[in-house]
Amino acid sequence: MKQQILVIGAGFGGVWSALSAARQLDLNDRQDVEISVLAPQAELRIRPRFYEPDVHEMKAGLQALFEVAGIRFVQGAADRIDVAGKTVEYADARGERQSMPYDRLVLATGSHVMRPNLEGVSEHAFDVDTLEAAARLEAHLHALADQPDSVARNTVVVCGGGFTGIETATEMPQRLRALLGENASVRVIVVERGPKIGAAFGEGISPSIVQASEALGLEWYLGATVAAVDANGVTLDDGRHIESRTVIWTVGFRASPLTAQIPGERDPLGRLYVDHNLKVVGQPDIYAAGDTAYAATDDLGNFAAMSCQHAISLGRHAGNNVAAELIGAATQPYRQPKYVTCLDLGEWGAVYTEGWDRQVKLIKDEAKQLKRQINSVWIYPPVADRTAALAAADPSIPVA
Repeated sequence: MKQQILVIGAGFGGVWSALSAARQLDLNDRQDVEISVLAPQAELRIRPRFYEPDVHEMKAGLQALFEVAGIRFVQGAADRIDVAGKTVEYADARGERQSMPYDRLVLATGSHVMRPNLEGVSEHAFDVDTLEAAARLEAHLHALADQPDSVARNTVVVCGGGFTGIETATEMPQRLRALLGENASVRVIVVERGPKIGAAFGEGISPSIVQASEALGLEWYLGATVAAVDANGVTLDDGRHIESRTVIWTVGFRASPLTAQIPGERDPLGRLYVDHNLKVVGQPDIYAAGDTAYAATDDLGNFAAMSCQHAISLGRHAGNNVAAELIGAATQPYRQPKYVTCLDLGEWGAVYTEGWDRQVKLIKDEAKQLKRQINSVWIYPPVADRTAALAAADPSIPVA
């Protein structure tokens, strides 16, 4: 009977874990191990692009890729991990309860935005966290054109001035004018609890965010937090009310709740502590990749961020190492010392930085060209060709 490597999740971490495990088995000519991917869909959803229009196109099919790589796909949503019994329970495509055994497990179920327990957020706020949520927002934006012209109709409020919030907000003026008309008096407001624009990005990158905001007409409400959301807008903690039909929540990401079912230490974002091979500390048979892993990228105190940049490399290493450890081959410790940021800033362009201190290397059109290359080519999975796909899963390939 074949030994079983089970990967939960078909995001960046999961896809590259499965491909890298297949590569390691192929290198050692092992036919006695089966790799399975358990996920709701056999598609990689390109989450970094969910702030863009035409979100229904932001996915890549995986069935053919998995087939040529010898990976079994199982459609279902995992909801229980029995660590002692080494099984995972899930609801299949028909909603029926099933379970799968494993010899080694890779948890790659990603992260999700945390909606706070504030009045009206669940009922009235949109987000771009999942393809379905982003599609709801897109449908809502299209429907605005059928509403009478008003301040509320023409105003979008983005809650949170972090990476997702900025990329979403800077895209909105162009999207709104495309739907409401070039002469529409649109407003895009970012509500940010920090004291200055882009404070979390550091002194190098924040000037570009300021310039883009001014050029695009973005308004920032700094030092402010949301107290409530209703059908007509947002109430801030100081009592101000902003009229808006479109409130987008982008604050507070946390690792998949499945991490809580695995005994082990977690960081404040819920990510599991892993060793240099990405094995969960204290768990001999479980690895973590992508947003579920709290992994050191170097020996300088830097840790992987919740980003596809890190998830791809984490997946390649986790898959390689889970297969190598199972068959007795040499593992390859995870290291990803190079860190880059490429922040989309709408029609203004983008800003590209290198290093954890975010040294600016490109801005505006040059950075925008790079961002488009990243978003439309680099982060997509390989074609369904076995040789090319397994070669692309080599953990020694730099991701930056």
